[in-house]
Amino acid sequence: MTHNQIYHVATGNYMIHKTTEMTVEAFLGTCVGVAIFDPENGVGGLMHLLLPEPFSLAYPKDPEKYVTTGLPLFIHNLLKQGAKKENLKAWIAGGALVEPLTRQDIALDIGGRNADAAIHVLNKENIRIEHIETGGFFTCTLSLNMKTWTPDIRPIGIVTTESQINIKPPSKEELNRAFAYIKPIPQAAIKVMRMLDDEGSSFKEIANEIRKDQIITASVIRICNSALFKGNSKIDTLDDALIILGRDVLVKSILLAAINNYFKQAGSGYALCYGSLYHHSVSSAIIAEKLAQQSQTVRPQTAYTAGLLHDIGMVVLDQALASSFPLFYRNIQNKGASILAVEKQIFGMDHCEAGKKLARLWSFPENLIDCISSHHNPEKTKISPRLSHIIFLTELIMSQFHTSLELMPTSVESFESSLQKIGLSISKFPDIVSQIPLEAFGTDPDKTAMLVKR
Repeated sequence: MTHNQIYHVATGNYMIHKTTEMTVEAFLGTCVGVAIFDPENGVGGLMHLLLPEPFSLAYPKDPEKYVTTGLPLFIHNLLKQGAKKENLKAWIAGGALVEPLTRQDIALDIGGRNADAAIHVLNKENIRIEHIETGGFFTCTLSLNMKTWTPDIRPIGIVTTESQINIKPPSKEELNRAFAYIKPIPQAAIKVMRMLDDEGSSFKEIANEIRKDQIITASVIRICNSALFKGNSKIDTLDDALIILGRDVLVKSILLAAINNYFKQAGSGYALCYGSLYHHSVSSAIIAEKLAQQSQTVRPQTAYTAGLLHDIGMVVLDQALASSFPLFYRNIQNKGASILAVEKQIFGMDHCEAGKKLARLWSFPENLIDCISSHHNPEKTKISPRLSHIIFLTELIMSQFHTSLELMPTSVESFESSLQKIGLSISKFPDIVSQIPLEAFGTDPDKTAMLVKR
């Protein structure tokens, strides 16, 4: 018996197929999803669009990001696969104002503009719009069953029963055991983090530290030899990797290899699937690096490292969750409580405080400790305010445009202030998002090498 496979369409991508045992889906917030299908000829697909239109001719390489350039391309390829325009039906979803809202969200109205642009393109192409469910204040899933050509739109959220709500929170002793038993980030990697803040450190010194850890060394070489790098030469040593890839790319590979095993200890309490917390961190790293490059207020390597590590406290709190506890957590989230308030209620500490405790225990650099503890409240930072504001903005971008496998809403009350603190303006925000590499909005944790290479 053949089972219906589920394929997730990441932001800025589309999937086209002929009749098959498959369901395609997209998780949507501000983004808009468009399902177009020709049931008579058995061809259809789904597209997940990020922004309404390109903001400059400087970014033509990812037309799939934008409604005005991506949707015509999607339609063109549907017709190439055998669809007939007169038979095509379209469903549109997403384009929401994701709560909590600020006046900036309403003024920018990226979600509403996405939806309007999609309707305009479809009308211009004379494609019949069968159903529209856009706007509002909720995230949703748009799916298309490619066997029956049945589309569906559902709110994202998990319904729990009353019995699942009355779950006993972990005790203080259980939480202390979680801190004691968590496998730490290797000391070799922590030394590399400190070296990155020392401009006098040479790569030779960094490589010598990594060579002391055989597991990290092997992982780095494996990442460097992955198909995503498409190199013609096999890399056998760190010295080879330095010559072929360059210092910056190799250092990122070292950090990725070091944190990979750490994040594998997380279950699904903070995500909808195993591995999503790791991918959230990798995506955050590349976005933080891009923000640092645009603002020129923080060293990009430092921002990248902070993006990788800002949520390390979630991993240790996850260790204290009972097997059924994620349902309780998600139920509270669906009622609108902030993530920090929920954690305080359950654990007596939030993931920022847990992360700070771990970072102190493992002797992280002070600027990273400060950022980990204050990235949800950057106004409270004491050492590296601009770094904390960059990570706060990174979390905001992830929550607005990467509505997928995480359940980590971010407060947006200080959004405009944080942009100003790093020398950027609210009017440039759509352009800032446009410059972020498309892979940062993907959902496959195994494709992190592509993020490293950018």
